[in-house]
Amino acid sequence: MDSKTCCVTGHRDIPASKIDAVKYSLYREIQTAIADGHTRFISGFADGSDLLFAAIVAEEKQHNPALSLEAAIPYRGRMQTPNREFQRLLLVCDRVTVIRESYIPSCYTERNRYMVDHSQRVIAVYDGRKYGGTFSTIRYASAIGRDVRAIWVR
Repeated sequence: MDSKTCCVTGHRDIPASKIDAVKYSLYREIQTAIADGHTRFISGFADGSDLLFAAIVAEEKQHNPALSLEAAIPYRGRMQTPNREFQRLLLVCDRVTVIRESYIPSCYTERNRYMVDHSQRVIAVYDGRKYGGTFSTIRYASAIGRDVRAIWVR
């Protein structure tokens, strides 16, 4: 890890009434990460938190060429999504890492661990539920000593 890296984990199903607050909080956390010397950003490119994070980083890259955005894709078939925002953001990535060639049940967990293993900071958009990928990723990141920054969605 040559550059300081920051990744995101978070829920796909952010309530519509909370989207603007989450975007603002993500923007502030990304600005803080940049100020703290992070230049590489990894997103898992799932709907919700991941794509919001990637969109903010993509925007910041236009003003700061030192920044890079990586897409961590759980399996190759995921790249065929018709989601236009996903496809638009994929084009501005500096790197695309595909974890598995084909889908297996653990590919999302493997993707999340890849992101945490390659980051010093994890921004977590989290609503407090004690199950699921976001919860597991926060626990893993904490267990291996990553700097976890929570954005609470309540």
